[in-house]
Amino acid sequence: MQRTRAAELRTLFAMSAPIALAQVGHMAMGVVDTLMIARVGVPELAAVAVASTWVWSSGSIAQGIVQGMDPLVSQAHGAGDGNAVALAFQRGLVIAVLVSLPLMALWLATEPALLALGQDPEVARLAGRYMLARLPSAVGFLLFTAQRQYLAGRAITRPAMWIMLLGNGFNALFNWILIFGHFGAPPLGVVGAGLATSFTNLLLPIALFVWIRRARLYEGAWRAWDRRSFALRGLAQSVRLGLPIGIQMALEANAFTIAMLLVGSLGVAELAAHQVVINMASLTFMFPLGIAIGASARAGNLIGARDAAGLRLACGTALVMGGGIMTIAAVGFVAFREALPRLYVEDLEVVSLAASLLPIAGAFQIFDGIQVVGGGLMRGMGRPQVGAVANLLAFYLIGLPLAWGLAFRAGLGIRGIWWGLAAGLLSVAAILCVWVARTSRRPLSELSVAPEGA
Repeated sequence: MQRTRAAELRTLFAMSAPIALAQVGHMAMGVVDTLMIARVGVPELAAVAVASTWVWSSGSIAQGIVQGMDPLVSQAHGAGDGNAVALAFQRGLVIAVLVSLPLMALWLATEPALLALGQDPEVARLAGRYMLARLPSAVGFLLFTAQRQYLAGRAITRPAMWIMLLGNGFNALFNWILIFGHFGAPPLGVVGAGLATSFTNLLLPIALFVWIRRARLYEGAWRAWDRRSFALRGLAQSVRLGLPIGIQMALEANAFTIAMLLVGSLGVAELAAHQVVINMASLTFMFPLGIAIGASARAGNLIGARDAAGLRLACGTALVMGGGIMTIAAVGFVAFREALPRLYVEDLEVVSLAASLLPIAGAFQIFDGIQVVGGGLMRGMGRPQVGAVANLLAFYLIGLPLAWGLAFRAGLGIRGIWWGLAAGLLSVAAILCVWVARTSRRPLSELSVAPEGA
């Protein structure tokens, strides 16, 4: 019996909603860290802000590499091959540990890197201390990512959501104790914030492991560890699939970093308004990101089940869902453009600038929702490199040059930069929509990927 679009929409929503809430929970950790460290001092706040940018730009590549297990897990699950699911997961765990080592080495170089880039010495020193305390969080969060993808590829998405929400509570508690010095602990400032993040990110995979064990979520998708779990060809296969995902994430993150630097050259008020609107856009982005992760798993499941019609239906439904939910966000941005900035700041100039950006951000949001879901579908269909190429072309050949030209040559200032970003996202969305449509019509045998040696 052929599925209807409404039935597919319900399936995608059930898979994606818990993932989206987990993503919001992950973002909330950073918000809590910022709010608490802001009470310590301005240099401390600047240090954590700069270090967090470094975490995102470097960590996105590592996280993407771990996510190379996605199509291997989801397609094997769709095919009913629990042994292959388990093998892909085991290799994902190994890769998470291995990738965390160079990532931690990069984080150790935070202070000299910031000094080389001309940052304030005190800010660089504090950022270096923060990152030193945060080192263990690298392996913790990458292991949690592997566990989450293992479950999501099998359409089990609620445990990671509840664990992330639990982690938010512990993160706030650890921050309060370690930053300000409570329950006998000394006030550690930025070091306390870094330690709190490390403790929380180590707690996440431990808690999820306990849940998987106690709820027996591994049944039908587990195997004993052996030499194949560490086979170099198998690990290399996951890295080949994951590296384009990491590059795509890094290209997008760095494009927004460059845009922030362009805005910063316009003035303090412009930079403040930019940060306010980016914060709102980042929050709403978590919802289509959740859809993208769910859509990736859904596409892989349908390829594994050899359901070509279901794959095409899922792809179209996911793209409409991603664009639709961000259309709702866009309407809210436009309707409440005067009120929303006042939740962040009281400065009238910043409020006015932010209000002028929100209608542009509305269009930006719709394109962003479509492109992130398109990227997720391409990952599920075993074509992650398409997203990386699309981001490279759209942002670096179209979006950023246009942003610079509109801002500094056409005299549009900050609005020109935002129109450039919107154009970049529109271009990514258009490229990915074309590729999703073409790829979903290819023979399923061409889209199938399986763990080496399964």
